[in-house]
Amino acid sequence: MITQNITLDGSVEMLGDWFDDQAQADDPALTAENRRQDGAADALLVGRQTFTDFRGYWRDLADDATGVSDYLNGVQKYVVTSTLADDDLDWAHSTALRGDVVEEVGALKEAEGRDIVCTGSLSLLPTLIEAGLVDEYRLWMHPVVQGRGRRLFPDGWQAPRLRLLETQSFADGQALLKYAAR
Repeated sequence: MITQNITLDGSVEMLGDWFDDQAQADDPALTAENRRQDGAADALLVGRQTFTDFRGYWRDLADDATGVSDYLNGVQKYVVTSTLADDDLDWAHSTALRGDVVEEVGALKEAEGRDIVCTGSLSLLPTLIEAGLVDEYRLWMHPVVQGRGRRLFPDGWQAPRLRLLETQSFADGQALLKYAAR
């Protein structure tokens, strides 16, 4: 499944300062939903850039009221990379995926376990989407218009109609939209 922050105009690339992790800590309903989703997932799939960004921010973050740091430090992380050596991963529970992405992720999906969540990873997402490896889209819609930036879906790609599973709204204006891909 893909869990992605997205602006009202469809950008998933954070070019400005529109994502506020403190807002999550300030809203008990938002924190509860994030923790519920984290509890349903036992694997995180990311590309190299997202991995290094997350590791640089979340791994050693003290006093994280959101719980994201604790979750990321404990979850199994799969990193799609051709450049990071194993000793460059330097974060507990991290495994490099170096082979064919579609085959490797397909094998992960077939293995025993709970949800595999992919977030960020804007270079990886089109491959997963086009290969039909995404079962569910969880879009955290932020009440922001960025006016530019990369989109979730590859240019020219048309998905079959998605099926709305659930919506939730939160005090800071965010909305969570869950869609089934099939």
